[in-house]
Amino acid sequence: MDPSSDYRFLNDVLGKTVKITLKCGIFQGVLQHVDSNRSIFINRVKNLENDRCVPGVKMFFGHEIVNVQLLDESEKCDAKGMATSTSREYLATRMAAEDRGTPLKQNTQDSNAAPQESKQLNLGQFRSTNSDTETEEATEYIVIDQFQRKFGSAIMHIKKQKVCGISAEGVNLCRHGKLSWLQVATKSHVFLFDIFLLGARVFKNGLQMVLEDGNILKVIHDCRWLSDCLSHQYGIMLSNVFDTQVADALYFSMETGGFLPHCICTLQECMMQHLGMPYKHVSFMTQRHHAVEENPEVWFVRPLPPTLLNVLALETFYLLPLRMMLLDKIMSDLTVLVDGYLNAFREGSADPLGSTEISCMELPQELRQLSNFHKLRREKALQKFQQNEEGLLIRTPMGTVERTTARKEGNHRDSIGFIPLHVAESL
Repeated sequence: MDPSSDYRFLNDVLGKTVKITLKCGIFQGVLQHVDSNRSIFINRVKNLENDRCVPGVKMFFGHEIVNVQLLDESEKCDAKGMATSTSREYLATRMAAEDRGTPLKQNTQDSNAAPQESKQLNLGQFRSTNSDTETEEATEYIVIDQFQRKFGSAIMHIKKQKVCGISAEGVNLCRHGKLSWLQVATKSHVFLFDIFLLGARVFKNGLQMVLEDGNILKVIHDCRWLSDCLSHQYGIMLSNVFDTQVADALYFSMETGGFLPHCICTLQECMMQHLGMPYKHVSFMTQRHHAVEENPEVWFVRPLPPTLLNVLALETFYLLPLRMMLLDKIMSDLTVLVDGYLNAFREGSADPLGSTEISCMELPQELRQLSNFHKLRREKALQKFQQNEEGLLIRTPMGTVERTTARKEGNHRDSIGFIPLHVAESL
């Protein structure tokens, strides 16, 4: 049998229940992934020899496999009109390749045979605030689901960065939950690390060094959950983090003269408020919410649908421009005060400059106006917001009005537009 035919067969039946006969046993499970190095990953594993279930995902190397059988014959018949026999002569193909010392070849002309490659995010009307130009920018996302292909170059690229965005997806993401995806965004790429398939080795092979590196700033939205998960499950201590949720609360306090908001902002709300993105351009976050509602285990589906890969990439990509915008806003008072300093003497009379009564250690009037800023902001905030019983200001969630408008225009849940994907070059 042609090796590429074997590869296509297995990729065509991803998500189906298969029986794998090895030299030393027989197992049954749901086929999750097939890589180019002839390894097979299955979930919901059952050892048919002792009728025991094996927790988690199990990997079988190609040289161990004697036969792969699709258990549901009707499902196999539907898989692109393939033959109706329920088994493949897997041993001859794989063992012959092993004996020759040659890898199992993929049919590069068949799109179904290729593993998930890099894709390009078309960012629509969004312009990165890091850019000095007003041209529309695009960025790649690259799925990393094995160590032998793009993993090393991805880690090397990330280690060269001064700042990167970090986000993660899983189920109940904390010390008691399960981590499935870890995303890392740089200015030019977004890497989607498949923790479900790669396992804990992904951290020992380079990601832990990045996450703990004090010289690389990690931009995260609400780092509490990920920090807890990484610490207790993988022994990783996150460091040097810029949290956009904390920065948003700090900016709110500055703008209201010291008041705190009654609630924190979601990433979707932060993007709308600080990046000025309309609801339709952040609707991918709504799609994420609906997908998780319908299936809490959705992030463990393999292969993950392209729309959800798109969500993983976008929710990480926007962290970098969000940080820059929040920094500008938080530093706005400093900018105003420095402007006052610049004009303190040069715009006024020269008479005070010769006075012996002026001490350089006195707090200048230009800095005293900061207390006036706070007083005016507090008065304005009390007029704009209501207070709850704790004295916190109740702010209206961003996007409420826009969501209502979008529904009236026919942009319902089922028609939420996703940013189109185009194949791009890999690293």
